[in-house]
Amino acid sequence: MTGLWVVVGTLVAGLLVGALLHRRNGRIRTTAEPAGESAELPEPVTAALAPGSAVTLVQISTTFCAPCRQTRALLSHLAERTEGLHHVDLDVTDRPHVAQELGVLRTPTTVAYTSEGREILRVGGVPKGPDLLAALGPHLVPEVERGSH
Repeated sequence: MTGLWVVVGTLVAGLLVGALLHRRNGRIRTTAEPAGESAELPEPVTAALAPGSAVTLVQISTTFCAPCRQTRALLSHLAERTEGLHHVDLDVTDRPHVAQELGVLRTPTTVAYTSEGREILRVGGVPKGPDLLAALGPHLVPEVERGSH
């Protein structure tokens, strides 16, 4: 009888962990960083920032990550169709120190940066396109429009 309770407990725990991970997948977390301050970025991230774009989406991926391919397709599509948005896929398979320095614990993780290197938001897992664009909207508005609000 004890074996049956162990199996049931394991199944329940697995279902709860799975539900929690599914719920957190694609959730956008804004970064509460004081204005004017930005963390020291690893060189591959600094090199990936597009000076001519308002926002650069840096996707942290690994070679054999299936959700990373889905995220790459989504973010590339958004960047092609959104002015001021640039996408870079950074494979950290052979550079785990980059993920460690950024505090990335899973792939894919997408981090949005301003052209100056200030972090705006993070998404763990595959982002939801409309939600991501809505969160980035204030950063993508041209300077002329921002000044009139």
